[in-house]
Amino acid sequence: MRSARDVKGELARIEPARACCRRAELAGLRFADGSIRTLDQSTMRIAVRLGAGPAVASSTERGSGTRHHLAVVAPLDDEAWSWSEAAPHDRQAFLRGVVLGSGSLSFSPSGPHVEFAFRSAPRARTLRRRLAASGIRAAVYERRGRSVVYLKGREHVATLLQLTGAHGALLDLETEHVGHDVQNRLNRLLNAEAANVNRTVRAAERQVRAIERLDASGRLDDLSPSLREVAAARRAHPEADLEELAGQLNLGRSAVHHRLRRLEQLAG
Repeated sequence: MRSARDVKGELARIEPARACCRRAELAGLRFADGSIRTLDQSTMRIAVRLGAGPAVASSTERGSGTRHHLAVVAPLDDEAWSWSEAAPHDRQAFLRGVVLGSGSLSFSPSGPHVEFAFRSAPRARTLRRRLAASGIRAAVYERRGRSVVYLKGREHVATLLQLTGAHGALLDLETEHVGHDVQNRLNRLLNAEAANVNRTVRAAERQVRAIERLDASGRLDDLSPSLREVAAARRAHPEADLEELAGQLNLGRSAVHHRLRRLEQLAG
């Protein structure tokens, strides 16, 4: 599976052809707090390309250190775009902008995970509603003073990747899922086969011991020819399963099974 940076790189290479889609993606980029400030140069390049204005370096004091950002200096018009009036392709462009601007993606062996952290709880709830309107189930929880919208589970993350245009990442996700599914099925088959082999071995050992007890007590020679025939075949082929014994004796599997059980009962 590709990394989160690869997924964002794939999204960053998408250039909306329609002006309305460019406005929608720009609205998504600035959705978190109404501005565009990022540590990622590719995200800022997208913002500049979409017409947000020129980028400048800025910094924030944080504890004992200083954190540097890129920020858009031109004012952004909050009324330039409306989700309720947007066409489906514009809504997809908006979600792509949100993923690029404030999304955090993780693809671990335990499953894919996407989250968006906001200072404003209403923003988080708004995004959750918009994701739900797009067929994506998300939840909101509070973490260290921020409201976090998160998606967990292959189905919902896959829908988000499809809507935002990350088709390469979606293909990787589905391929990995199919690979895991095939591996799980193979493991189940191997486990079932191993269990069958163990049962066959234990049953054969039990039957051989019963036959040996009958022989040691002198009772084996007094049995019917059909039981002696099966006893001889089992002693000669202690590793064979019922199908193999039945083929050697030209009998049905159930007949061989019944006679072996009879030998165990007599020995017991």
